[in-house]
Amino acid sequence: MTLKKDTILVIGACGQLGSELTMELRAMYGAANVVAADIQFPKQAELRESGPFEVIDVLAPQHLADLAKKYQFTQIYHLAAILSATGEKNPKFAWHLNMDGLFNVLDFALEQKVQKVYWPSSIAVFGPNTPRLHTPQHTIMDPNTVYGISKLAGEGWCNYYFEKYGLDVRSLRYPGLIGYKALPGGGTTDYAVDIYHQALAKGTYKCFLTADTRLPMMYMPDALKATLDLMHAPAEQVKIRSSYNLAAMSFTPQEITASIQRHFPTFTITYEPDGRQQIADSWPQTIDDQVARQDWGWNPSYTLDSMTDDMLLNLKRTHN
Repeated sequence: MTLKKDTILVIGACGQLGSELTMELRAMYGAANVVAADIQFPKQAELRESGPFEVIDVLAPQHLADLAKKYQFTQIYHLAAILSATGEKNPKFAWHLNMDGLFNVLDFALEQKVQKVYWPSSIAVFGPNTPRLHTPQHTIMDPNTVYGISKLAGEGWCNYYFEKYGLDVRSLRYPGLIGYKALPGGGTTDYAVDIYHQALAKGTYKCFLTADTRLPMMYMPDALKATLDLMHAPAEQVKIRSSYNLAAMSFTPQEITASIQRHFPTFTITYEPDGRQQIADSWPQTIDDQVARQDWGWNPSYTLDSMTDDMLLNLKRTHN
């Protein structure tokens, strides 16, 4: 069923999550009702040709004001950010983009009386003193990357705008996201995407984490489902206005390699940990997402092996 009463803005639409979320929203709300936006024109033909696209810089409030002259948005998905590993290369700019971009969107949403705003957080909000097993919704949060620090601060500001101004902001703490439609964008969990590409292209992979580094992960279809389920939930069911813990699976490079070897028995992996290892070691290994399950019925669909089956099936077409 196509929903047409909303006009939706997706900022950061060219990214790994944004490119797929935009297409899901266009299928649900009608292509003309979902405006994709990013700092540059998309390379993806599907994203370019399926609906309206606007080139904007989220750090320039005037760009958002100009959009308001053309569209009357009822929902905003603000996905633009610099991720963990990339952020460590230029921490001050990462803070500038991640925080000032969020402020610009929240203020714009208030001014334009936008009904709902979605902003993603991350497991990067946790840190070395956070319980690493079954990390609870409410716990010690001491992130040691600029990405994690900005996400933790952003959670507080989203909750503040809800409490003080009544802005309906909703958020999820994503684990590592894995998908076949777009390349990763500079995160510590990127290996779990690249490994599938290299399995098909080269039959071997050099991993920047150790064999036993366990991290929470999620297949893109589950991430899309969780995002849309949260945004479509009645406001009274959304009881957390900072950000919800979200989980699906947790695995190590060794375990994802074994999953791939069910299809390619000769596939090999080597390990050369780099600076991303220290980031990974400060993050949870497993996440407790019972609050999301209780509040709005979250339930993932994919396991490691079913994800591997689907990833390789789709990537074979691309690589061939």
